[in-house]
Amino acid sequence: MNSPLSKQLKQLKASLITPENFKPYGQVIFASADGKAFDSEDAQLVLNRGIPRFYIIRLMNKGRKFGGITRHLQCTQCLGSLEGKEWFMGVAPPADFLCPKLEDIVVFKIPGNCFIKLEVGTWHAGPYFDADFVDFYNLELSDTNVSDHDTCSLVKTYGVEFEIADY
Repeated sequence: MNSPLSKQLKQLKASLITPENFKPYGQVIFASADGKAFDSEDAQLVLNRGIPRFYIIRLMNKGRKFGGITRHLQCTQCLGSLEGKEWFMGVAPPADFLCPKLEDIVVFKIPGNCFIKLEVGTWHAGPYFDADFVDFYNLELSDTNVSDHDTCSLVKTYGVEFEIADY
């Protein structure tokens, strides 16, 4: 572990998201035909531990660096960009640790024609993007960011900050 005063910048190459490579972290949801019956390709949601909240957030560009990662233990979370804008998300699989292992953190490039559903407990950093701003729809619980928000400082814990590189 590095001292808290030193910080190492590590590059993480983004992989283009697919349902298969994202499975340890959640689901990728694409458009389906109208009238299709509910099945395993639909978002498998956990929202029964509170009041669901669906809203649109406007995020401003904050670059491609992250030194912290967050998880929610009470619900799944769905995110997707509006207007077809691509974006990036850092993730690590759910685990019973206070921080994910550095080697478990990966980054996905997400096109604007799908959304992601994060499994309960999936560590995540983002969304990140190159546009000046992106509007995202977000589905979680009404108090997720108040009472269900565990954050690990990667800088304080490991002395590492990540920078997202294109694949």
